[in-house]
Amino acid sequence: MRFIDWFPYYQDIRQQFGYSTEKDQNAASILSNMLKKKSLELKVLQRKIVGRHVMVIGAGDSLIQNIKFVKKNRKFVKIVADGATKALIENHVKPDVVVTDLDGDTSFLRKAERVGAIIVVHGHGDNIEELKKIVPTLRRVIGTTQVMPVENVYNFGGFTDGDRCVFLADEFGAKEIVLVGMEFGDRIGEHSKKSVENIQLKRDKMKVGKRLLEMLAKRSRSRLFDTSRKPIRGFSSLSI
Repeated sequence: MRFIDWFPYYQDIRQQFGYSTEKDQNAASILSNMLKKKSLELKVLQRKIVGRHVMVIGAGDSLIQNIKFVKKNRKFVKIVADGATKALIENHVKPDVVVTDLDGDTSFLRKAERVGAIIVVHGHGDNIEELKKIVPTLRRVIGTTQVMPVENVYNFGGFTDGDRCVFLADEFGAKEIVLVGMEFGDRIGEHSKKSVENIQLKRDKMKVGKRLLEMLAKRSRSRLFDTSRKPIRGFSSLSI
């Protein structure tokens, strides 16, 4: 997604949640400096995703009950929202890509990396300290931002870890994208993050993520499917 197309959506998000563009841009610069000698090239992601069947796995309520479906479809490229990483690894499923803004159990990021996962780290104004602490411990990293891209830090669109996974899959030309454990309702999945201090804020963020995916569905060239009981508008229902 071109930055010029994404920026109006970011402006709406910034105004709704009171984010600082300056702080977000500062986080992008800090992440860029940290990745100068360790960032993976984008062609690594492209080779993994382009023309492939992709499963985007979130930390929603249905994740555990759908683990058998995830394990059965081994040929799918698995792009995983941060909170779902722990559940997958504990159930012996290898993530291919993990998308994170570092608010989950970071020990499982390292475990995912050890089995070959690419870690897509998102920098924003509220996680600068986490970036400084955790990024140096990772090896297979690509950086993202929600503001102007800088060296080694990209903007593919998206807001929450979950919808950024979908934007990423779309950006790199997935043939098909299937959502698993990607509920965007009022319930907070038990694997969503270590702790949720402000449940209403989390719900508001998920509503934004859902709206962004509805927007993406109108322009995506990928075939889009959703295994949730209430599929996102623009995604075809897939029963499993």
